[in-house]
Amino acid sequence: MARAPSSAAAAQRRSRRAGFWRSWRFRLLAFFAIFGPGFITANVDNDPGGILTYSQAGAKFGYVLLWTLVPTTIALIVVQEMAARMGAVTGKGLSDLIREEFGFRWTFFAMLVLGLADFANIVAEFAGMASGMGIFGVSKFVAVPLGALIIWAVVVRGTYRPLERLLIIFSLVYIAYPVSAFLAHPHWSQSLHDTLVPAVLHRGSDYYLVVLGLIGTTITPWMQFYLQASVVEKGIGKREYAISRWDVIIGCIITDVVAFFIVAACAATLHPAGIHNITDAAQAALALKPLAGHYASLLFALGLVNAAVLSAAILPLATSYNICEGLGLESGVNKRFSEAPAFYWLYTCLIGFGAGVVLLPHLPLIKVILFSQVANGILLPFVLVFMLLLINRKPVMGAYRNSRLANAIAWTTSVAIVALTILMIATL
Repeated sequence: MARAPSSAAAAQRRSRRAGFWRSWRFRLLAFFAIFGPGFITANVDNDPGGILTYSQAGAKFGYVLLWTLVPTTIALIVVQEMAARMGAVTGKGLSDLIREEFGFRWTFFAMLVLGLADFANIVAEFAGMASGMGIFGVSKFVAVPLGALIIWAVVVRGTYRPLERLLIIFSLVYIAYPVSAFLAHPHWSQSLHDTLVPAVLHRGSDYYLVVLGLIGTTITPWMQFYLQASVVEKGIGKREYAISRWDVIIGCIITDVVAFFIVAACAATLHPAGIHNITDAAQAALALKPLAGHYASLLFALGLVNAAVLSAAILPLATSYNICEGLGLESGVNKRFSEAPAFYWLYTCLIGFGAGVVLLPHLPLIKVILFSQVANGILLPFVLVFMLLLINRKPVMGAYRNSRLANAIAWTTSVAIVALTILMIATL
C-alpha cells in the first residue's frame, strides 16, 4: 500500500516533465513560424556602408567608439519594436499610415527625401559588392551586373516565404566577422572597458562625423519601412505580436554584436599599425592579411560580399514598399508582376540604376558610401517623428500605444542625432 502514493507521484512528475517539454516545443515552433522580419532587417543593417563605417571607427579611434554601440542597441530595439508593433496592430505599412493620418503632402516629402537617401545606399551596396568580389579577383564589370541579375530574378520570380528563408541563411553568414575578430586577437579587457565606459576624448569634426555615421548605419530610415511592410506581408497580427517582438530584440542584439567584432578586429590590427583611413571595406579586409592572417582576411572579405548581396536585395525592396504604399499602389513580393507592376518596375529600376552607377568610371565610391551613412543619421529624426506621432494616436493603436519609457528613448534618440549633426557642422 505504501508504494501507490510513490508511483502516483512519479507519474505526476513524468506528466509535468512531458507537459513542460511539449510546452517548450510548441513555443519554439511558434517562434520559428514568426521568426524572420526583425532578424533579417537588423542584419541587413550591417551592409557594406556599415562595415566600412565600423572599420573606419576601429582603424581611426581604436576601441574608443565601442561605447556608442550600447545606447544605439537600446535605441534600435525601441525603434524597431515600434515599427513591428504598428504593422502587427494596424495591418498597414508605415507609408500607408503616414498618408492616411498626415495627408499626401507629408507622404510625398517622406518618399522624396528617403528615396534619395535609399538610392545612395543602394549604390553603396553594389559598390561594396564590387569591392568584395575584387578581393577574389572578379572584375566589377562581371560581378555587379551578374549579382544584380541574380538578385532581381530571385526576388521578382519568388514569393515571400522562400525569399525569407534564403535571406535568413544569408544573415547567418555574418558569423564570419566574430571568427575573423578572434583570429585578430583583440585586447578583450580594453574593448570591454571602452564598451561600458564612454570615453568622449576627441572633439574634432572627424570624431563627430564617425559617431554620426555609426548611429546612421545602426538605425537607418529604410529599416522602419521595410520591417513594418514585411510584418504585414507575413500576416503577423496582434496575436503573434509578442513572439514577433522577440524576433526584433534578438535581431537587434545580434547585429550590434557583429558590429562590435568588426570594430574590435580593426582596432586590434589596423589602428596600432598606423592604418587610420579606410577607403572601402575591402581595404580593411586586405589590410588584415599581414596583420591577422590569411583566414581572418578571407572571412572579413566573405562577410563583405555576403552583406552586399543581402542588402542589395533588401534596400530596393524597402524603397519600393515605401513609395508604392505612399501612393496607394499594390505592393508585395507575394503578388505577381501583373498584379503589382509599379512595385516591380520600381524595384527593377532601382537595382538597374544602382548597379549602373557603380560601373561609371572615376566614381568616388568612398564618398558615396560614407555620406549615405551620414545622410541616414540626418534623416532619421524625420522618420522617428512620424512614427512617434502615429504610435501614440489612440484611434490608430488603441491599447498598443507607446509607454512613457519608449517615448523617452525614441525622442532622446532624435534629439541626440540632431545635436551631433550640429556639432559636426560647427567643427568643420
